[in-house]
Amino acid sequence: MERLLIRGGRLLDPKNKVDGQFDLLIENGKVAQVGRNLPDGGGGARILEAKGKTVVPGLIDMHVHLREPGRPDEETVESGCRAAVAGGFTALGVMPNTDPVTDNQAAIGYIIREAIRAGNSRVYPVGAITKGIKGESLAEMGAMLDAGAVAFTDDGHCVASAEVMRKALTYSLIFGVPMIQHCEDPTLVGDGVMNEGLMSARLGLAGIPAESEEIIVYRDCALARLTGARLHIAHISGRRSVEVVRRFKEEGVKVTAEATPHHFTLTEEEVEGYNTNAKMAPPLRSRADLEALRQGLADGTIDCIASDHAPHHYDEKETAFADAPNGVIGLETSFPVSYTELVLGGVLDLNTLITRMSVTPAAILKLPGGSLGQGDQADVTVLDLDTDWEIDKSKFNSKSRNTPFHGRKVRGRAVATIVGGRQVWKL
Repeated sequence: MERLLIRGGRLLDPKNKVDGQFDLLIENGKVAQVGRNLPDGGGGARILEAKGKTVVPGLIDMHVHLREPGRPDEETVESGCRAAVAGGFTALGVMPNTDPVTDNQAAIGYIIREAIRAGNSRVYPVGAITKGIKGESLAEMGAMLDAGAVAFTDDGHCVASAEVMRKALTYSLIFGVPMIQHCEDPTLVGDGVMNEGLMSARLGLAGIPAESEEIIVYRDCALARLTGARLHIAHISGRRSVEVVRRFKEEGVKVTAEATPHHFTLTEEEVEGYNTNAKMAPPLRSRADLEALRQGLADGTIDCIASDHAPHHYDEKETAFADAPNGVIGLETSFPVSYTELVLGGVLDLNTLITRMSVTPAAILKLPGGSLGQGDQADVTVLDLDTDWEIDKSKFNSKSRNTPFHGRKVRGRAVATIVGGRQVWKL
């Protein structure tokens, strides 16, 4: 394998407490050396000039929907991986609500094979907690782990039964992997399509109370305390939910949480005009909820940032708001939106942002990555933090265009992405 020397950039490696101008030498897919003015091995190394750029451990998105098998018109593993590396992501945790559901060994193997064929971002399948994500009986977790699954979730659906969720958490102790919960009590969600409040009343749309999330967050944190298992809260959205996680963390319960760029950047006001690209589950909430998410990211109550990349065909979103599917895409906008809103907005420093987008996701899923120490896997993202640009959905690598950020002015983006020592993306 070729040798690659990334030269002259600012190397920011939070896990190893490195922040300064260093070269990075990669050999055989591993970090061989970090230092200043490294030689190129007598001309034997390919040079990637990074002067004026920031070199970080490859970004990791632990919550992505790739729609394959089932809806290749919306996204495939190949197109999703292409969008991922364009956004600076070297690894993805892929959700199981496909058609058929990823709830068995064969389905896990299919996704891994398709990712290898695509040859871009690494893909780590997340298996279903229950068969068919119906919330009734546990899926074949052991077999899926043997095939390459790294965690379990019924994402898109809440495991509504406390008994089933307790069994899942207890069973997970055998394997030491997290159970990831989509926290929405379906009996409170009902026919709701947006956050319950004055805006939903004014628009005449059925609302979803924030308590639908808070109740499940509390219940499952209590079950994690009871069982001693690892629980991860997906796409947390409400201020009281954040407070619940904070309290249980203080007790020592093994709970982690993620937030999405759309939830910590946008509010329910985006639904004005019945904008279906502002429809997701859980829904966009109030300004107070948004500020609580930002505070949670700052103080570590919320451990990581995930896009919840959820592609949908144009025709599906071009319909009445109540009939449109939930979800927006985010792989190609996650870093620039997060950097603009959180770092330039004074909420986080850059070191913390990279921790939330690389180091911590790797730790939660126990993945290689999130570190650029000698001998580590050479997954690297090179960032340009000085360029202002406007998000244009027509230029996305994803097959879908359902973004709430089209036309938004941002700063910062990935200009090169390296996976296993191989450059797979260059702007």
